[in-house]
Amino acid sequence: MTNRNLAEVGARLEKAVIDLQGQSPPATPTEKYEQYELFAIQILDSEFEDFDEGILEEYLLAFLHQKRLELGIRDL
Repeated sequence: MTNRNLAEVGARLEKAVIDLQGQSPPATPTEKYEQYELFAIQILDSEFEDFDEGILEEYLLAFLHQKRLELGIRDL
């Protein structure tokens, strides 16, 4: 596992959400965040074995926290 792999995870997550938004843009920041959350869960489910225990989960939680801040979402 390397930091590069985690960066790739973040890039794939961003791309998945952008691709989905091209098909059906979210109406609110909360809906946009929920799209990130959905793809993050899918990535965690499919790739958790590729990383040391807890690393991918911790990275995705931090990623989602940052997205909440960027989108101005305080509580979910």
